[in-house]
Amino acid sequence: MTLAANPSAELARPALSRVPVTQLAGVCADRGVPDLAHRLIELDRWIAGELRDFDRALATVPRGVRAVQAAAHHLLDLGGKHLRPMCVALAAKCGTGFDDRARQLAIAVELVHTATLLHDDVVDVADTRRAQPSARMIYGNAASIFAGDWLLVEALRRIRGTGDLALLDGMLGIIEEMILAESLQLERRGHIDGDVADYVRVAEGKTAALFRWAMGAGARAGGCAPAVVAALESYGADLGVGFQIVDDCLDFAGDVAVTGKALYTDLREGKLTLPLLIALPRDRELVALVAAAIADDDASLEEQTRRHLAIGHRIAATGALAEARAEAQARISRAIAALAILPEGPARAALTTVAEATATREK
Repeated sequence: MTLAANPSAELARPALSRVPVTQLAGVCADRGVPDLAHRLIELDRWIAGELRDFDRALATVPRGVRAVQAAAHHLLDLGGKHLRPMCVALAAKCGTGFDDRARQLAIAVELVHTATLLHDDVVDVADTRRAQPSARMIYGNAASIFAGDWLLVEALRRIRGTGDLALLDGMLGIIEEMILAESLQLERRGHIDGDVADYVRVAEGKTAALFRWAMGAGARAGGCAPAVVAALESYGADLGVGFQIVDDCLDFAGDVAVTGKALYTDLREGKLTLPLLIALPRDRELVALVAAAIADDDASLEEQTRRHLAIGHRIAATGALAEARAEAQARISRAIAALAILPEGPARAALTTVAEATATREK
């Protein structure tokens, strides 16, 4: 099986589904990138069985009768991109394949990711998640926090069940990295004197670390050689940073109907992301606008919207969004370069396609 493209064929936009590659194919079709869209559709066919197995296995996470379990399943049932479990599956397919051990690791990484979202929505006082009311709006902050904790326990239990204690230790280290990165971001909230180095540290810890673990875990489950495991971990790290940069660009210029997220969320929370960090030194008036927007929490919704739109326009005018997108593309290119250790074939082609689609994503 090859992931060959057919750029000359007429491409209809595929129906959206919970399968992330199909969602990405739809975006690429809409953006007029038929070559990438065709490769994503072929990738969907190649990995669909593994993702169906993952969905069935994810449904085995206990539901129970407690509010904590209900809050956890509220978010799990909303689906999502499932990119991290897909990374586990693709990495495993670089070796012997996606067996039950790899499947449990895929579930674990999705549970950890979901736990972080439950916690983030409390910290960020978020009302919505995936275009639906957040768990905290339905079950309360305390239940959402405990739901995230419960999912972390369930994830660690599943990793332990595979018998690979090195992976368990690795995930404990990843969770620590994520906590410390979120802590750094929390400490820097509201400060407009941030720098790119701090931003990269946060992105590497809170986002890229889990992608790195997903790729390494899948490769180990697939019996890949240590050099291949290391290369795939490097791929995951750069893919994760690129993913985060694109996410931060979409916060300023995304289509709400596509992303399901309100614009300027990071700005409202006092987070200085890469587009803003690039733009601030280029526009002196922007510094005052951002400082006022962050400091004045009591402004009316109309005034906040006016300020945010003004800031968004000025950021775009500096070229910062384009430069941030270019940096995301550079990270994605590094991720693809790490795949050189793999032989030509469907696994390498699939991982290349996922990386390229991540750079062009709109949700």
